[in-house]
Amino acid sequence: MTAMLQDSLLAPEIKPTLIDDCLALIEHEVSAMSGMSGTAVKLAYKTVNKFAAGHVRHMVSSLLPRMAEELQPYWSDFCISGEPDFGDYLAQRGPEVAQCLLSVTDARAAASGRPTITRAYGSVRGSAGRHVEAALPQVGALVQKYAL
Repeated sequence: MTAMLQDSLLAPEIKPTLIDDCLALIEHEVSAMSGMSGTAVKLAYKTVNKFAAGHVRHMVSSLLPRMAEELQPYWSDFCISGEPDFGDYLAQRGPEVAQCLLSVTDARAAASGRPTITRAYGSVRGSAGRHVEAALPQVGALVQKYAL
């Protein structure tokens, strides 16, 4: 039987380190962006960090349970597939997985009472799918690192 991702990823001895690694991944992905959409993402990221210090860390922590829940069917399938790399597995299903993960952030943004944060999210949402898809190999590697 496949372990539940929430049990593995949210374990008290794992979650703080996973959050740190997620933040490092986000920082890396944002800094590597270029072009107009990259500039918009960088501006939104800077705005959020300026007006709400610690907000990104808080959001990663609070979104992890739902993200793990959304990734669970993919993890279960991956575990029985025999494929060696969860990042590659996710990347092969890029648009579908990206939309699953973005459904979590969309719901959170819709429920936010912070107009600055909501505007920043709205300004980058249109290009978010391709940015999430591009990061799926690294996201999968993080999940696999902590889930096994």
